[in-house]
Amino acid sequence: QVQLQESGPGLVKSSQTLSLTCTVSGVSITTANYYWSWVRQPPGKEPQWMGCIQYDGASGARPSFKSRASISRDTSKNQFTLQLSSVTAEDTAMYYCVRGEIGRDEYDYWGQGTQVTVSS
Repeated sequence: QVQLQESGPGLVKSSQTLSLTCTVSGVSITTANYYWSWVRQPPGKEPQWMGCIQYDGASGARPSFKSRASISRDTSKNQFTLQLSSVTAEDTAMYYCVRGEIGRDEYDYWGQGTQVTVSS
């Protein structure tokens, strides 16, 4: 059974760097043809894809986040991590880690999500 679990601080101060980790169980994050993404949903807004890291280690971020967001992985721990620098109140959101399959439009597994609040 594939499971994803987000972890990280629930409260971050403005201008600091947010770091979230997703621990995956039930499948290796190096399994071919899958990618692992971060999606966030600010209050009252639609979900926003932030970026992903593929099974082969290739990663990318949404252009609007590119200068602040980076995604990495630790295959020995079967984890992938989001780092978002210079956070502001606009980064307050529910953050989810998800799995997708290359060539398919929808994600097939989601973590339960973790609330992140940025304080001034």
